[in-house]
Amino acid sequence: MQWTLVIPLKPLARAKSRLADTATDGVRPGLALAFAQDTVAAALACQAVKDVAVVTDDTLAGRELSALGARIVPDTPGGGLNAALRHGAAVVRASRPESAVAALNADLPALRPLELSRVLDAAAEFPRAFLADAAAIGTTLLAATPGNELAPVFGPDSRARHTASGATELTLAGVESVRQDVDTGADLRTALALGVGPRTAAVAARLLIPDQ
Repeated sequence: MQWTLVIPLKPLARAKSRLADTATDGVRPGLALAFAQDTVAAALACQAVKDVAVVTDDTLAGRELSALGARIVPDTPGGGLNAALRHGAAVVRASRPESAVAALNADLPALRPLELSRVLDAAAEFPRAFLADAAAIGTTLLAATPGNELAPVFGPDSRARHTASGATELTLAGVESVRQDVDTGADLRTALALGVGPRTAAVAARLLIPDQ
């Protein structure tokens, strides 16, 4: 099964506010863009991925991610993360109703194509499935096979919310790069230890990242 990934990205100027302890206001937008670029590049290199749709209204991000091969879908609902994901999935299925779709976080700079492929292959066995984040509280990927709605409920405690919605939690080992999203300085240090993509590495090299 090949998948279309729907990746939401808020305007870069408002992205990654929790990284204030690590990156200044002037650096955070570039860091958020680098995360998204490395995430999209790794996703497009995954054999299980047919294509990537990025839901964003950010002009710079749209231009840069389109150059990597992503389809840009304007965030016309403007209603937050879950509304953006529902819209992105609907746009994809308007032209390809039988698409397998998966929501993927835009802040997975250490993403490995082979690990992503393992997660998507496992998700293909269920109507809806999700992968919890490294903190085991949130969600980094939510998948829906053909004929099933994505029905995202991202937000606080989304692991519990996706479980309650009927999605199956994927309990795979060895897919740390798909779990490691970046919200805080500690998350960034963990991602750097895993090995991030070239764009994130270039921006992070300009930061002073203290040890824990």
